[in-house]
Amino acid sequence: MNNPWQAFYHNNSNNIRTDFNDPLYALLDNAAKAHPELLACVFHNYKITYKQLQEKAEIFANNLKQQGLQKGDRVILMLPNLPQTLIAFWGIIKAGGVVVFVNPIYTSQEILYFCQDSKARFFISITDCYEKIKALIPQAKSIEKYFLTQASDALGFPLNYIQIFKDFFEKKNKVEYNNKTLKFSVLLKGSKRYSAVINDPKDELALIQYSSGTTGSPKGVMLTHSNLSSDAILTKNMVDSIDINKQNCLCIIPFFHVYGLNLGLLIPTLIQATIFPMPRFNPTETLNTIEKFKITLFPGAPALYIALLQHKDLKKHDVSSLKFCISGSAPISVENMQKFKKHFGVDIIEGYGLSEASPITHLNPFEHHRSGSIGIPILGTEARIVSLENDSTESLAPNTEGELIIKGPQVMKGYWEKPEESSEALKNGWLYTGDIAVMSEDGFFTIVDRKKDMVIVGGYNVYPAEVDKVIMTHPKVASAICVGISHPTRGEILKAFVVLKPEQELTREDLLSYCRENLANYKIPRQVEFRTELPQNYLGKMLRRILRDEEEKK
Repeated sequence: MNNPWQAFYHNNSNNIRTDFNDPLYALLDNAAKAHPELLACVFHNYKITYKQLQEKAEIFANNLKQQGLQKGDRVILMLPNLPQTLIAFWGIIKAGGVVVFVNPIYTSQEILYFCQDSKARFFISITDCYEKIKALIPQAKSIEKYFLTQASDALGFPLNYIQIFKDFFEKKNKVEYNNKTLKFSVLLKGSKRYSAVINDPKDELALIQYSSGTTGSPKGVMLTHSNLSSDAILTKNMVDSIDINKQNCLCIIPFFHVYGLNLGLLIPTLIQATIFPMPRFNPTETLNTIEKFKITLFPGAPALYIALLQHKDLKKHDVSSLKFCISGSAPISVENMQKFKKHFGVDIIEGYGLSEASPITHLNPFEHHRSGSIGIPILGTEARIVSLENDSTESLAPNTEGELIIKGPQVMKGYWEKPEESSEALKNGWLYTGDIAVMSEDGFFTIVDRKKDMVIVGGYNVYPAEVDKVIMTHPKVASAICVGISHPTRGEILKAFVVLKPEQELTREDLLSYCRENLANYKIPRQVEFRTELPQNYLGKMLRRILRDEEEKK
């Protein structure tokens, strides 16, 4: 029996493949073959065609292999959105390596965990992060070599020399290069190219994407070549109206997030779009870029879209080129969606996904989108709402709340070296998302609540248990619970409830200063409330839900 949402697939959907068994790098190879002279990436005055990107990626792959990389080796890739990120990503994939993305704003201790858990052998980053990398080197025993790029590497003449002189006079990037810490350019030398044979794309890993759970212990989501390519192709095929080789994609959402990787790198490569990477979000620069380069594809997050709506000079910019704006990572209000449509002339299309599904599983049909809904399952994807009480895979009646479960070619292989957690998430062939949702009678899904305690701050996932643990390492703190509370522009922020040890005193400022030393900025609580006790059950387990309910009633 057909699923009700299939009525909203476009007419060509029956003829579309839903099973893919090609290496992920086939996306790049196809683009280079079909349109070799088409620009793959534009960054300030730096431009690179698809043919050049393929060549650089294969030279990069060969040099990585010469440095000792073997098929299946993990490589930490810690870069903002830059042309080098595209080259390094495709180079690692071409070499048969496994990319392990890491957010550059993480602290040394956070980065160390990813190095140790993934057992990565190589580390690629930017000189701006050198101080935290330098602190990492003695502890990260598995890392054999570090390769560092710099801002000037992403610029053409004369901007590259201007940047070099600027860094010199500002005394930045004083890197101690040696046989363990080398320049990124080492991986781009010569002309010999290499492309590893991927024998089983459905089994061989392309990416380990770290995603924490409610325990606060980050888990490495294992995504295969087929997982990532399937999700990109099936998501693209939900949009029948998108033209090949005629799109300009502005990518502000970071490539190191699987959502940014899919919508900002993989799908643009699939449709042979020109990618305009932006390392950090600046509303004025964003509007200028949209206007100057006639951006058509603009994936984002609610906090980003809202910031543009609040820009004082919004009406002075011509943004009429925009055709596709896809929002993920957090819900966006109907009011803000209507405002965006009024000022930008294009609908924000909401979707849903999670790292464990590469990440996209649901998307609103462009011709039939519904505000507040995550839409319908993308092609080739099954979704059900099941009981919260057991592991049944039987669908509940429409409009009944339950857990959302997913089945499809984009679902992860499992968690890296965590068989128990893998078996908890993957049951009877289905991925249990931990999100509570409902399905309408005609097949549209809506997220009601998060079964997990994850908080989304400005588009970033924050796991309260991880922050709890950091706060409780403070010598004056007895216990702590963090919860997410609503915020008008960031979606949510973190609030910490803290109990001090007897006869101890601690100010909010001192506690937040301690957090800054141990956590990335977006994980730091924005509010702190000191209490004499925190709610617990009869087993002594802290009851986060009670505190969250208290805040929602305020």
